[in-house]
Amino acid sequence: MDQDLLYSLSEKIGRLLVERGDLMAAAESCTGGWIAKVMTDVPGSSDWFDRGFVTYSNQSKSALLGVSDAILERCGAVSEEVVRVMVSGALAASNAQVAVAVSGIAGPAGGTKEKPVGTVWFAWERSGLPCVSVKHCLYGDRESVRRKAVIIALQGIQAIYAA
Repeated sequence: MDQDLLYSLSEKIGRLLVERGDLMAAAESCTGGWIAKVMTDVPGSSDWFDRGFVTYSNQSKSALLGVSDAILERCGAVSEEVVRVMVSGALAASNAQVAVAVSGIAGPAGGTKEKPVGTVWFAWERSGLPCVSVKHCLYGDRESVRRKAVIIALQGIQAIYAA
């Protein structure tokens, strides 16, 4: 069922992007390219999906998206500050007008008391509009947390165009 939901969301987003002449980018950490994968599962997605950045390491977040070492040290990779820079960096480093960024702890290890396994930060930005960011605490195994994160990321893109 989730696979059908992912495809359906991707198709709907694709139509919205085409209607507005926009392109999309994704900056992903814990989802490991899954957002880009489901977006490009839709035939014709090259008309509206520009690129994906899989920035799993802190070094790649810095090199590809402009996340500073100072922010990473102060806030950690799984933080509002980092996803906000990631999403802005994805827009700046692409031809896209809308982007999503995701960073989280999918587990089974890596969690702390302050940031338990399942903590995922999201940010969405569309050119000319303010960035929106939100934290979700997701439950389940690694696969489940990642799948839920992809769904939330896509629903956020859809919401930007519904507003």
